[in-house]
Amino acid sequence: MDERAAGAAASVEAMFREERGRLLAALVRRFGDLDLAEEVASEAMEAALVRWPVDGVPPKPGAWLMTTARRRAVDRLRRDRVYAARLAVLQVEADRAGPAAPADADGDLPDERLQLFFTCAHPALPDEDRAALTLRCLAGLATPEVARAFLVPPATMAKRIVRAKNKIREARIPFRVPGADELPGRLPGVLQVLYSIFTEGYAASAGPDLQRPDLAEEAIRLVRILRRLLPAEREVAGLLALMLLTYARRAARTGPDGEVVLLDDQDRRRWDRPMIEEGRELAVVALTGGPPGLYGVQAAIAALHDEAPGVAGTDWPQVVALYDVLLAIAPSPVVAMNRAVAVAMRDGLEAGLALLDGLAGDPRLRGHHPYQAARADLLCRLGRFAEAAAAYREALRLAGTEPDRAHLRRRLREAEGS
Repeated sequence: MDERAAGAAASVEAMFREERGRLLAALVRRFGDLDLAEEVASEAMEAALVRWPVDGVPPKPGAWLMTTARRRAVDRLRRDRVYAARLAVLQVEADRAGPAAPADADGDLPDERLQLFFTCAHPALPDEDRAALTLRCLAGLATPEVARAFLVPPATMAKRIVRAKNKIREARIPFRVPGADELPGRLPGVLQVLYSIFTEGYAASAGPDLQRPDLAEEAIRLVRILRRLLPAEREVAGLLALMLLTYARRAARTGPDGEVVLLDDQDRRRWDRPMIEEGRELAVVALTGGPPGLYGVQAAIAALHDEAPGVAGTDWPQVVALYDVLLAIAPSPVVAMNRAVAVAMRDGLEAGLALLDGLAGDPRLRGHHPYQAARADLLCRLGRFAEAAAAYREALRLAGTEPDRAHLRRRLREAEGS
């Protein structure tokens, strides 16, 4: 491949990754069928790979892709009258759902990705299907890439995505943005899907690596898009703030060989300060103008950690106070566990351990290795090494990634040798 062809191929790849969701959403809006939209969008990209190295990249590549995809779709509909008749019904339903978004300032494509966010995260779909469909349609990941993201075989993921599409088709789930009366109830589901994708990228549940930056960065990119589409929604700002304030620490979380580096031992000079600053500004937006939300409060906690010179210099009273607010908004055993650790730093190890032990009966923490690891750490600091070793063994049994297991094996040896 010569230099011109390589440059064109790179432009197509960058263009399609950035704009795929936008193109797909516009096609779905027009033709009312996700499968058809995906197929003609892919054909348009393939056509671009053939034409652009010869003709050069067009001035408005998005418009070129959209025109090409639309023509391919119309050709298909002309060839298949039955298919066209079914799509015509879907199109009527889509038209009833509301007017199409206006074209953007460049006249390239109407931005209808917001409809796709809400369709992919529709509450009628199971959680695992929602995240998979979001990565497939909005992030533009191929099915094998989505399968790798969820650590399942490609065939399993293909079935999952087909099942989600069938559900959308059979249930006649509309491609539309919820009305103002529905939005407060529907937006949390969209945010939860995006946060789940980020969490799997920042702290992988299984596999050889502690982090999967490609997945975390894709989640951040999608939330940036959502923030542009819903600038007035403070919880969207809060989620983006939380992701940035957390992801800013990524470089310091692992050592040269991928080993775990705990917060206490991280070199804070390696934290991404511009990302922290952006996250702090967004956290202020999230916490201004109304009652605090789930993500805004978590972002405020992350900001306190990022601003502190070290663990000892962290404002633990304020961290505990924010966890109190979080527990009132969204009570969960994981939030209670994190609050207990913060209480240990504020009031002493015994106080924190008592709170952790009080959560021992919650079945939702039985498979949660960070809970056992947190208990083990406090027991070690209190000199109760035999109990700490038992907790480390349980954490080791539950941990999913090799770096986590290696870290826990090392801590277990230290506890057993003390």
